[in-house]
Amino acid sequence: MITLTKRSYTGETDLEAIADLIHACEAVDCLDEGSSIAELRQEIEAPWVDRDRNLRLWETTEGTLIAFAQLWIPECGEVRDGFLWFRVHPMFRGGTLEREIVAWGEARMQEVSQEFGVPVSLRSGTRETDGDRIRFLESCGFAINRYFFRMERVTAEPIPTPQFPPEFTVQIGEQQKNGDAWVELYNQSFIDHWNFHALTRDRLDHELENLPYRPAFDLVAVSPDGQFAGFCYCTIYAEKNRQTGRNEGWITVLGTRRGFRNQGIGRALLLAGMQQLQAAGVETILLSVDAQSPTGALKLYESVGFRQSFAKVSLFKALDSLIEAG
Repeated sequence: MITLTKRSYTGETDLEAIADLIHACEAVDCLDEGSSIAELRQEIEAPWVDRDRNLRLWETTEGTLIAFAQLWIPECGEVRDGFLWFRVHPMFRGGTLEREIVAWGEARMQEVSQEFGVPVSLRSGTRETDGDRIRFLESCGFAINRYFFRMERVTAEPIPTPQFPPEFTVQIGEQQKNGDAWVELYNQSFIDHWNFHALTRDRLDHELENLPYRPAFDLVAVSPDGQFAGFCYCTIYAEKNRQTGRNEGWITVLGTRRGFRNQGIGRALLLAGMQQLQAAGVETILLSVDAQSPTGALKLYESVGFRQSFAKVSLFKALDSLIEAG
C-alpha cells in the first residue's frame, strides 16, 4: 500500500509539478485540457485565490506529485456553489484517492457554510465521453445538471459582413481604456445567465496583466446615445498553440446588454470578432456555449457556421448545512 501525503500549495516551486501532472493525465484522457506553467501561475497566483485552504496536493513519500485539486468558491451569493477541479495521475486511479479528494472538497465547503452562514453545494465537470469520471461522481452523490458545447468553425469558410443597427459604432480596447464601464456591461449582459457570478474590476485588471490581450480583439458596440450595448472579446493562446501544433483562436466571451437584445448586435459583434481572428491568421475559431443559454446563443453560433466538437457536463451535489444556530 502506497503512503501518500496531503499538503497545501507552497508556491512557485509547485507549478512545474502540477503542469507535469496535468500533461500526464492529458496524454491518457485526451480532454484537451493541458495547461502551461504561465496559465497555472495566472490562475493560482491570483490575489483572490485562498491558496492555503482551496488548493491541495497529494504526493508519495518520495515527493512525487500524483494528485492535485482546486476549489473555486464564489465570494457572495445566497448559496455558495464551489466548483471542484481535480486530476489524479493515471497510474494511481481507481482506489480511494478520488474519494478522499471529493471528501476534502465537501469538508471545505462545509467550512464555508459555517463561516458565512449560507447553504453550500459542490459542482464538478468533465467531458460527456468521460464515463469513468461521471460514474465516479454519481457514486459520490452528484447528478448531471447542465451541458456545455465546445464549438468550432474554420476561417477558410467565408465570414459574412457584420451589419450593426443604424448609427451604432464599434470601439476597440475598452477593457483598458474604460474598465469600469466594461465590467458593468459584462455584468448586465450575463446577470440573467445560469450560475452567474459578477465580474469585478480587480479581476479584470488581473486578467489584462496576465493573459494575452490585443486591443483589436476587444470590441464594444456603442449605441447612438453613447451606451455600451454589447461586446465581443477574442483571444489567441500562442503558447497552447505551440504545444498542440494547432492554429486556433477563441471567441472568449460575447454578450449583449439587456434592453439591446434582438437587434442583431450580438451577431454583428460575433462576425466582427471572427474577422479579427481570421485577419490574425487563425485557422480555427473555438468557443464554449451553455446548451440551455436563455439568450439563444447556441442558435446564433450555428447560424454563422459553428458546429459542436464535443460536450461537457456539469454535475451538482447539495451538501448538508452545518450552519450553527444563532
